[in-house]
Amino acid sequence: MADRVARVVTEIFAPAVLLTVLLVVVGWHAYGDSLVGVAWGLAAALFASIIPFAVVLRGVRRGALTDHHIGRREQRRTPLLIGLGSVVVGIVALAIFGAARELLAALGAVACSAIVSAVVSHWWKVSLHTAGAAGFVIILIEVYGPLALLALPLVFVVGWSRVRLHDHTPAQVVIGGVVGALIAGIAFAALR
Repeated sequence: MADRVARVVTEIFAPAVLLTVLLVVVGWHAYGDSLVGVAWGLAAALFASIIPFAVVLRGVRRGALTDHHIGRREQRRTPLLIGLGSVVVGIVALAIFGAARELLAALGAVACSAIVSAVVSHWWKVSLHTAGAAGFVIILIEVYGPLALLALPLVFVVGWSRVRLHDHTPAQVVIGGVVGALIAGIAFAALR
């Protein structure tokens, strides 16, 4: 039963899912809680999570990647770099069309996180799930204030799921969470 719960947590709170939700929520906030903001957030998510995840799924279908969570460390670099390229294109496109600075800052934080993840993954299999969850929570706190601290347990639940499924060691989960929070928090604050 615990393994089944861990698998559901891993899928529901996967980095692509959390990133899509984050960008929609940041867009919503940046545009005064309007549907226009949701549309901008979805446009950002197209470049930051939908296109990169489609590349991963294609890699799985072709046999170049073992699974959609890219469980093998040595397979992570190329999808992360393609994702980074997509995010950069998204930043440029959204900036040209006049996206809100807060949304561009969130994309910038994603780009910084992708760079660090690609570098670290070259040597060590840090948990991208906990990095994503921690970055999600930190940016929510920066956007919405202390009320967003209610999302903090998400990081621990995601970390538990990754260890429970034997996809990561506790150290990989902890370092992923710390690095994800630091990179996302610093980059978002600096770019905002």
